[in-house]
Amino acid sequence: MNTPWYQEAVTDENEILSSRVRLARNIKKYPFRRKLSTTNANDLVAEATDAVTSASGFFRPLDIGGLGKTEQTVFLEKHIISPEFLNGNLPKGLLISDNQNISVMINEEDHVRIQSVKAGDCLENAFETASQIDDLIEERVEFAFHTDYGYLTACPTNTGTGLRASYMIHLPCLSKSDMPTNVLPQITKFGVAIRGIYGEGTAPMGSIYQISNQNTLGKSEHDIILGLQNVTQTVIAREQHARQKLLTSSKPYMEDLVHRAYGVLTNARLISAKEAMDLLSDIRLGYITGILDKPRPSKHIYQIMMEIQPGHLQRNAGTEMTEQERDITRAKYLREIFEQ
Repeated sequence: MNTPWYQEAVTDENEILSSRVRLARNIKKYPFRRKLSTTNANDLVAEATDAVTSASGFFRPLDIGGLGKTEQTVFLEKHIISPEFLNGNLPKGLLISDNQNISVMINEEDHVRIQSVKAGDCLENAFETASQIDDLIEERVEFAFHTDYGYLTACPTNTGTGLRASYMIHLPCLSKSDMPTNVLPQITKFGVAIRGIYGEGTAPMGSIYQISNQNTLGKSEHDIILGLQNVTQTVIAREQHARQKLLTSSKPYMEDLVHRAYGVLTNARLISAKEAMDLLSDIRLGYITGILDKPRPSKHIYQIMMEIQPGHLQRNAGTEMTEQERDITRAKYLREIFEQ
């Protein structure tokens, strides 16, 4: 399928929007990135790019440094690159598939970072895809590997499998109740981290969180994925319990929340990204619970969430905007989406 994951219908079906797997690797003959010279970095980018493109014909190199600021921001908003990768001073490379669901960053924190994203609950499938790419690349370069410790990485928490698996999940009812005080402390005990929509150091928007494993050393890929799946299902069960409790004890509040969100989105003339994300979260909750009986928009809710971000708005408009201009454009876009 050549569709970007965020355009697939399954993103609107339940709590799990997407599954992501990232594999961290380093090429044995080069120092870790912090010790790389510019010359070594250039050589590494050329060698790794050749290895990736030779391994699989569907990758295309992209000069991220040659893109304008708006287009770079779009790639950040799509979770294809990280701020650390974008802001790094050393030569770097980016290779992506046509649908942008599979990507390889060269010279981020590690020399090679393979990422595979799938819509919905498809963690095993995402891992299988990333693992296949990893095996093909390893036929062409030798990765840093220790017989006792596994794959060697810049950050010790990634050493071992080098696997970081994550779900992007929508938790609107927990966000309105006991998420910070009860759920978070419980799940971190199981070696799992829960972060904002754009990962470490970011706040949640639209009640969307990333939940991922924290450590890889001494664990197999199967154990990491199974552990994350089990903890995520526990969190989802808490979300569903909180939703049912609100529907039973506070249904007027829920109905008002959803319909008020719909009213604002279909009438606002100026709206910030955060407010729009929170209102879209309530709209998504309204569709899932059946509270909202309005026709669904032509695009899925998470796709709308992505397209109202600053980079996407400016790219689609073909011009840079002030914050107020973005707020006006965002409101107009949302009115048109929900009036279709």
